[in-house]
Amino acid sequence: MATPLRIGIAGIAIESSTFSPHRTGLDAFQVTRGDELLDRYEWTRPGSGLDAEWVPLLHAVSLPGGAVETEVYRRLKAEILARIADTAPLDGLLLDIHGAMSVAGMTDAEADLVADLRAAVGRDVLISASMDLHGNVSREFATALDLITCYRTAPHEDTWQTRERAARNLVTRLREGGKPAKAWIQVPVLLPGEKTSTRLEPAKSLYARIPEIEALPGILDAAIWVGYAWADEPRCQAAVVVTGDDRELVRAKARELAEGYWRARAEFSFVAPTGSLAECVAKGLASTRRPFLISDSGDNPTAGGAGDVSWTLRELLSDPSITEAGATVIHASIVDPDSVAVAAKAGVGAEVSLWVGGKIDGGPSRPVGLTADVHGVHQDPVGGTVVVLRAGGVYSIITERRKPFHHVRDFTDLGLEPAEVDLTVVKIGYLEPELYELAADWLLALTPGGVDQDLARLGHHRIRRPMFPFDRFDAEPGLEPEML
Repeated sequence: MATPLRIGIAGIAIESSTFSPHRTGLDAFQVTRGDELLDRYEWTRPGSGLDAEWVPLLHAVSLPGGAVETEVYRRLKAEILARIADTAPLDGLLLDIHGAMSVAGMTDAEADLVADLRAAVGRDVLISASMDLHGNVSREFATALDLITCYRTAPHEDTWQTRERAARNLVTRLREGGKPAKAWIQVPVLLPGEKTSTRLEPAKSLYARIPEIEALPGILDAAIWVGYAWADEPRCQAAVVVTGDDRELVRAKARELAEGYWRARAEFSFVAPTGSLAECVAKGLASTRRPFLISDSGDNPTAGGAGDVSWTLRELLSDPSITEAGATVIHASIVDPDSVAVAAKAGVGAEVSLWVGGKIDGGPSRPVGLTADVHGVHQDPVGGTVVVLRAGGVYSIITERRKPFHHVRDFTDLGLEPAEVDLTVVKIGYLEPELYELAADWLLALTPGGVDQDLARLGHHRIRRPMFPFDRFDAEPGLEPEML
């Protein structure tokens, strides 16, 4: 009877903005080991068709935020390496990551991680990576991997399918033997995710080509990365990788995808009509469509924002179209544990005077002076203690810990109904599926913060130049894939 394949599973997964002063500590990561790690994946179970001895090493995942503290990264990496040494030998390694992790003092954290993993497992062990399409793929990173794939939808509705594909490709290749050819190329385009949704053209058609290419004889996988726009590192740009056994076809299809992305660069547009916050509020209040949602995009915690930028809340509290017209608005949210503690102690119905937000990311904001009634107090598994403060018609959600608001229940658990207010302003970019279905209409406000959609306001100076849309190109870039 053949010896079963032994495949390790590991990863450190976070999307982190170098423009945010927030720092991601160990407490921000959900760390799993042993059976808890294996239970993340359905395909590790017997009878899944991916029969192997899956060896749990360590997986750490965090809500997007600022750069990871250096010692936290080193500690997590060291444990993965130690567990590899303790469980050797391995036939393969599955790396479950995001691909846009920034670590304080480093310029390409994923390349550093994969280089050390490669040294630990040896040259003959296959490594397969599953990534977010907003990750970055440097030459050094791609060279150290044997197999690599990424999501094909944004919003990301295929996260678990992508992880299974990375695992399936790895098992298939280990059974068949041999390393596939790999064509890699970066495309000098850097766009925010809100301009590259696969719900819309041209990304819709570009990503629709991937399954067609993958189905060709001699091709194993094809992938397009948008890259991560809110980090200022040389690796940040779009990329294409195609893998398979037909080297010429692999190269040709990588070139085809890269050239298609470059040709379409000026066609990418925001997923919704945009404007300043004031413009979006005015249009929302004038509309009869409800629920009406506005993305407060500059401090989106699921893109790496600190989550405590108070700029939008200040504008809402001082907007006469709200304060003098009796409009009702939900704002989600600001992380401020000190304010939460005071409000929770005062209790529902009490009046409190607080200075809210602007304590982590004070760049575009400062704490907002707020006198309000405590409308509600709730315990949330992600946000910790969450309070709702009502000042006139503005319901401001304040959380103990950073938390995204992606689901209707995130609001209804707090006694808030987006359909019953005039506007719901939420720190998000493109609407996640549940909110997208909820909204009768929505707008994307170009607000300030660590993940500002107006990239020119951020001041990139370490990305490779020229880069679209920052620069003009005097000549077409060379888009010849490199075989790694």
